[in-house]
This record gives sequence, structure tokens and C-alpha cells, in this order.
Amino acid sequence: MKNARGYSSFQVNTTPLVVSAALIGAGMLMGITGIIVGGTALASASRKWISELEVPPSEVVKHKWHQTKAATTAGATAWQQHNGMQKAHA
Repeated sequence: MKNARGYSSFQVNTTPLVVSAALIGAGMLMGITGIIVGGTALASASRKWISELEVPPSEVVKHKWHQTKAATTAGATAWQQHNGMQKAHA
């Protein structure tokens, strides 16, 4: 079909566009549902695992932090002694 200027007009069949939009929407809904179901299962398993631990994660973190501070202090002291530096007292 040609318009007044002699060019053919661009026509789109809307039925396939509507069907594709519906399929995309359904796919997104299924994907979101899958994320929710998977996330719930993962959260439940994580809560169960944490409750079965002998030492709570917060205590493990505190212990590792104290170990890290002690190792840092020991390393700094050894480095200062090796290089003939005196530890500054504040």
C-alpha cells in the first residue's frame, strides 16, 4: 500500500507482538518465582547449618580477629627489632 507521497507504509501485525509480550511476562513471573523458591530453600538450609554449629560465627570472627591482631603485633615487633628500631611509646 502506498501513501500520498508514493512510499509504502510500515505495517506491523500486532498479534505476534501481543503474544510475545505475554510470553515474556509469563517467563519473568516464572523466573521470579524460581528465585523466591530457591532463596527460601537456601536461607532455610543456612539457618539450620548455623544453628548446628558448635561455635557461633560471631565467636569465630572474634577469635580470628584476636589472632590477626596478635600476629600483626608480633610481625611488627620482629620487623622493628630486625631493623634496629625502637617501638615508640605514645
